[in-house]
Amino acid sequence: MSIVGLEKNTGKTECLNYILRQVKDSGKTIALTSIGTDGEKRDQVCQTAKPEIEVFEDMLFVTSERYYREKRFLAEILDISERQTALGRLVTAKALWSGKVLLSGPPDTVGMKELIVQLEKRGVDLTLVDGALSRLSHGSPTVSDALVLTTGAALSGNVRELVRKTKYVYDLIGLKEVGPGRQDLLQGIKKGIWAIDAEGEIHDLQLPSVFMLEKYEGDIFKYGHTLYVSGAVSDKLLNFLRMQKEVTELVVQDFTKIFALPETFYAFLKRGGKINVLKQSRLLAVCINPQSPAGYCLHSDQLKAALEESLRIPVYDVRRMGN
Repeated sequence: MSIVGLEKNTGKTECLNYILRQVKDSGKTIALTSIGTDGEKRDQVCQTAKPEIEVFEDMLFVTSERYYREKRFLAEILDISERQTALGRLVTAKALWSGKVLLSGPPDTVGMKELIVQLEKRGVDLTLVDGALSRLSHGSPTVSDALVLTTGAALSGNVRELVRKTKYVYDLIGLKEVGPGRQDLLQGIKKGIWAIDAEGEIHDLQLPSVFMLEKYEGDIFKYGHTLYVSGAVSDKLLNFLRMQKEVTELVVQDFTKIFALPETFYAFLKRGGKINVLKQSRLLAVCINPQSPAGYCLHSDQLKAALEESLRIPVYDVRRMGN
């Protein structure tokens, strides 16, 4: 399960600590790591105090050599990877005592997926992946089975704008899956833009770059208006498709591949366009941090109510929930 923040200081660490407290006595084997660096006492960008990550006895954790040496509790080393990071090799260890730890895991989604597989082989039932900055990539269903989204005043000091930005990511996460037939057909394709014709056959459009869409317009639609984009979906692509006479059905790997602005995304849908994913993400909860590192604080109950009205799902302020 991944903890995904829409901005730095939206409460990812607070949320992770709350989850750890809830699962520590579950009888399951729990592991935790991060796709960046987290757990420091002070935010390195804003220089504000932040909660440290607490690992409990018998939990597994993965961090860099440097941060493993700085931990303040006894642990047993289970593995040291051969792969180097900026802070040394990755250390997989089991906590023999409870204590605070800095987490620094694999820097990319490929390495994270490999690590999760290795942890599962060690009998881990649940791996918690903390995010870094505002990266969404570790929330991809190719990495984790589910995610928790954190948002808050650090994203915007205006509640309406905060809700609008959060709703956009919520809508991306909720994009529907294509049918199993198309999943089987497309899931092995890692590069390029492909067309899907009326018979369900796929065709590599051999498009050199999305920046040359207009030049290749005749070739793009010769098989129909259903396209699979294996890489990133940009404003340029959606705006180009929106301007066509016929509406386009777009298929992408998952929600983390969409880098368009909310205005562009919704304009494409309003035109009649469709966007589906090969694999849908599973959103478990939305958590809020009404406190901004700039010093101002939104009203927790009002923010919670505004988000729940827009998203139509429960929203939690875990700091107010306590243990």
